[in-house]
Amino acid sequence: MREILFIKTSSLGDVIHHLPAVTDARRALPGAQISWVVEEAFAPLARLHPGVDDIIPVASRRWRKRLWSPQTWREVRQSCTALRLHRYDIVIDTQGLLRTGAIARAAQGERHGYDRASIREPLATLFYDVRHAVSRDLHAVERNRRLTALALGYDIAGAPDYNLSRARLSSPAKPYVVLLHATAQAKKEWPVAHWIALGRFLAQAGLSVVLPWGTEAERQRSETIAADVPNARVPSREPLDQVARLIAGARGVIGVDTGLLHLAAALTVPLIAIFAGSQPRLTGPVGSGPIAVLGADGAPPNVDAVKAAVAKLMPE
Repeated sequence: MREILFIKTSSLGDVIHHLPAVTDARRALPGAQISWVVEEAFAPLARLHPGVDDIIPVASRRWRKRLWSPQTWREVRQSCTALRLHRYDIVIDTQGLLRTGAIARAAQGERHGYDRASIREPLATLFYDVRHAVSRDLHAVERNRRLTALALGYDIAGAPDYNLSRARLSSPAKPYVVLLHATAQAKKEWPVAHWIALGRFLAQAGLSVVLPWGTEAERQRSETIAADVPNARVPSREPLDQVARLIAGARGVIGVDTGLLHLAAALTVPLIAIFAGSQPRLTGPVGSGPIAVLGADGAPPNVDAVKAAVAKLMPE
């Protein structure tokens, strides 16, 4: 039995983009033991993939905020010790950052990653034993799949499969649409007034609106939108496996370029992606469900364009 360790720690979109590579590896090597190093906040989502045998959480985001705390360094040493205790046949860093390269170096096994022309942070290549060329012009999902296939020695076949079951995660409920207004970059946002107009349009169609959030500022924006939209709901903050269930049960999802947008694509939920400050070609949503991508960097769609997409993708 081969023992494989994946390193893809963050962010949420990157973690979701890595799921098809895990599916490929499991199909090519059904008897393998597959482990995954991932940021602790995203571990509940990674655990939903049935092909993963073991999750190894790290807390690099929390550690960076408390860099000089003795507790932080104790946790870092414990994580490194845990990685060194086990011997892997193949270690694959699909993230390509200095910090993930350092995690790869802490693990025991033949370490694989991108070569200097393919990687985001070239110095990370110093941590790898084997380096692979994978074009940076490819979509992130394809890059993960190709690096994994090269490291494990098989050919990619078929469309990306996230191996997340919408039917298994969802439960019957009154029809609702999830609106994903929150994103880490202000340039990717869509105006609050647009969200309110869209929410009212959905309410008139008999659809309630759910507005999840992750930070206090995002909660306040959700509350602002909900106050002007009939039957809108702002849920409590939940771990990602519960958020996945919320999205899986939706009639559809409408959102800006953010990690949860890719989760909706992975779950094949009808999806309308609003791009305002980024280009969808390299990191846009990829999935087998209905997807409409509207807008581009510096050219966000107007409300009428989104309404038209709703009528097409989410008919009564």
